[in-house]
Amino acid sequence: MTDYVAIPGSGRGPLPNSRPAGRINTSEVAAITVRVRSSGDIEALEQEVNELGNRRLEDRTYLNVEQLIRQYGARAEDMNLVEQYAQTHNLVVTKRCPAERSIVLQGKLGDLVSAFPSNVRMYHHSTGPYRGRQGEVCVPEHLENIVTGVFGFDTRPMRRRGYRLHRAMTARGGPGLRNGVVATEYARRYSFPSEFNGIDLNGSGQTIAIIELGGGFDQNDLATFFRDVDISLPTVTAVSVGADNNSTRNPSGPDGEVMLDIEVAGAVVPKANFAVYFAPNIGSKGFLDAVGAAIYDAQRKPSVVSISWGLPEDYVTQTALDAFHEMFLHASQMGITICVASGDHGTADEDLEEWDGTLHVDHPAADPNVLSCGGTQIDSHGNDVVWNGNDGWTGGGGISKSFSTPPYQSRASLPVSIAHGNTGRGVPDIAMNATNYYTRVGTSETASGGTSAVAPLMAALVARLNQAKQKRVGFLNPFLYANGGRGVVHDVKVGNNGFAGQYRGYEAGPGWDACTGLGTPDGLAILNNL
Repeated sequence: MTDYVAIPGSGRGPLPNSRPAGRINTSEVAAITVRVRSSGDIEALEQEVNELGNRRLEDRTYLNVEQLIRQYGARAEDMNLVEQYAQTHNLVVTKRCPAERSIVLQGKLGDLVSAFPSNVRMYHHSTGPYRGRQGEVCVPEHLENIVTGVFGFDTRPMRRRGYRLHRAMTARGGPGLRNGVVATEYARRYSFPSEFNGIDLNGSGQTIAIIELGGGFDQNDLATFFRDVDISLPTVTAVSVGADNNSTRNPSGPDGEVMLDIEVAGAVVPKANFAVYFAPNIGSKGFLDAVGAAIYDAQRKPSVVSISWGLPEDYVTQTALDAFHEMFLHASQMGITICVASGDHGTADEDLEEWDGTLHVDHPAADPNVLSCGGTQIDSHGNDVVWNGNDGWTGGGGISKSFSTPPYQSRASLPVSIAHGNTGRGVPDIAMNATNYYTRVGTSETASGGTSAVAPLMAALVARLNQAKQKRVGFLNPFLYANGGRGVVHDVKVGNNGFAGQYRGYEAGPGWDACTGLGTPDGLAILNNL
């Protein structure tokens, strides 16, 4: 008889306000991702990344995927043991990736649960039915120190962070007035460099990865958008990570997020290549698979990744937090900048219909190795203030309970959390305007936004910086915090990210705050100080 042990940090419960919906269908064919330990020392990797981020750009040396695998990838013998065990439970290996340290196993749900015991059930929720689990996932004793996480039993969806449709129009009026403005207007507002040493900074030679968990883009709609704004059509490639480019051309559906991401970044750096990684929105598995596919893509080699999806960090298991964190460390080692939206519902991090009454910080924006992107709005005097519509739509931010204060924030005078009273990683790092972006989806033209417009806008700035320096700028956080006094950011001092009568927020003020971080970036100043 096989003895099993629980994977530390794998415990979880159902989503708040969920109701049991019965047993799972054990005959359903499903897939799980099994992650194994690193061949390298993760604590040493963390130290190396911190040191790398503090070096001058010209003194940095990055790893490529092959070098990363040799130093921190999976051991072949560990992956072999997982494969051999899977075969005894009628499971099929559909993917094996030493860089991601993962094996994807497919089979009947009953066989998957038998191989990795867990209490898996069906649940009802306001966002739709999902397969969830309670308690921990177990592994056989001989894999106890080898397997670090099993993902895929729980299919609770990630949230978009967070496309907000302000107004849809079937009339083809183009940008301007109530349709919003093209993202290039905000690139100029935040002094994105447009030329360097006689070179037009248009993203040439750069690849931007965009993570999507649903929806798709229509090539004809993109062609129409870029023709209407008089910008050359960028090269956009759909990359399947278990899901396809399923465009419905519906502006109120997930296509709105996909098109917003492409149209914002594409307008600012039209000569960049865009790789859009589509994965199913099935809990941490789809999200991890998509992020891993982008970071370790040895063919397209993205230099920057834009992520506009997430969940409150409290809803993410420790094993998933660790898995994401290690991938972001690897990205830093390869000079890849990760830009993540900080959320669109302030300190609640959920809309009121789904909110559990607890203040949250969004993940993966809370991870210390990503560049967390918050939101501002432009007041009647033309100044950036905290984005807050006084209707529950406001920039996400706060003090993480999952991650301690990173070294680069040690002198930023971060407050304690208003939720738990402790110190921690502060979110966001920077902020830019989160409203009034001209977007086209299908036949609809609209002004839209959210912090998920800020993430691709920041990714476009990074692409221009990379092109100008002819080198990846990589993990920017230490540089931004160390050079705030040199004009690389402009402080935002007015506003808050609470919702009167519903939940408390943080107040903006001099220096770093949990609404807009360090403030708005000054692209030209960043370039001149790198």
